[in-house]
Amino acid sequence: MNGHGGGVSSGSGDVEEKHVSTGSKAAEEKHVSSESKAVEEKYMSTESKAAEEGRDHDVLLAAVWPVTEWYRENKRDLPWRKQTDAYHIWVSEIMLQQTRVEAVKSYYARFLEALPNVKALAEVDEDRLLKLWEGLGYYNRVRNMQKAARQVMDVHHGEFPRTYEEIRALAGIGNYTAGAVASFAFGIPKPAVDGNVLRVVSRLLCSDEDIMKAGVRQRFEREIEAVIPSEAASDFNQGLIELGALVCVPNGAPKCGECPLGGTCLAREKGCQEKLPVKKKAKERRIEKRTVFIFRDGHAVAIKKRPEKGLLAGLYELPNISGHLDGEEAIAYSKSIGLTPVRVKVLGAAKHVFSHVEWHMIGYEMLVDELEKNCSDRMIFAEDGELEGKYPIPTAFSAYADLAKGNGRGR
Repeated sequence: MNGHGGGVSSGSGDVEEKHVSTGSKAAEEKHVSSESKAVEEKYMSTESKAAEEGRDHDVLLAAVWPVTEWYRENKRDLPWRKQTDAYHIWVSEIMLQQTRVEAVKSYYARFLEALPNVKALAEVDEDRLLKLWEGLGYYNRVRNMQKAARQVMDVHHGEFPRTYEEIRALAGIGNYTAGAVASFAFGIPKPAVDGNVLRVVSRLLCSDEDIMKAGVRQRFEREIEAVIPSEAASDFNQGLIELGALVCVPNGAPKCGECPLGGTCLAREKGCQEKLPVKKKAKERRIEKRTVFIFRDGHAVAIKKRPEKGLLAGLYELPNISGHLDGEEAIAYSKSIGLTPVRVKVLGAAKHVFSHVEWHMIGYEMLVDELEKNCSDRMIFAEDGELEGKYPIPTAFSAYADLAKGNGRGR
């Protein structure tokens, strides 16, 4: 009996063991199959990516000489293109960031007349420097330029560096500016990828990747660098930029009929050029209401210097406070700082857009008696002509600064 029971027990154990073993084997085979599939998919993905990169390379390579020749025949006559001086090119490139070409021309001439070389830029007084930059905005650009100029004087003995790596190491210089100066001034085959180039290449390759992503920009830089002709690095780089500025334009239909790349552009072939490039919408700007004051007596206008850090750091401004004040509130504020208005003029509204905030402004011009004697707030009393020639007032206040300077003042 015990033997029989033992036999049955032994048989059941054999069956159960076999069942578990079979289940484990099936699970293992499933796992191996899954792993194999993952490896295969990864291989196919890598292969597909390699094929895509190879296609992109071929398309860009085919674009090199059409773009270069087109640029040589169609480039605009711009003052910074008349020579290959690295300092001049650098000044123009920094000015052209966030500023229209036509607007830059007069600033460029004025700046170089005052500061014709790196040494002059390194040594100029900051208020004078900011005054020369007045109207271009983004004042940290020119502060970094002065830092870089001092680096050139200290590290490179006053001679502008001649390699991409040394240029890239200067204060305020990123990949684009380093590539632009290196290729335009010295013919070094390094990419200069700005917004125009991102748009051109995105359409040329029919890329649906977001050009605002750093990884996409870096990939485009690598792909462009691989095809830059060493004997025409400047003309090819400038050609891509010029093509984006004049033909492959943003905010509307590109002028495909005028494009030298019409036969190779993948976006045009697929009819999706107006949908490209893909660009993630920027975060909405914060709106701030402000009231601006022009306090004047018979001789001077009150201005203030902004803090050394933060928005518009270290620049001069017309007195202003947060919020929109009505007439009575504006007079009350004036009296609170020791100024009793003899006459009040309501000024028009104005708006200024920064990268992350918008100022919605209203203004008052207030004629008061003896500014310097009565004002209890810390202010500077600029005599007639000093606003024009001495104190840099940022463009955020231009609508009111012009009135303060006497341009369009109705008294």
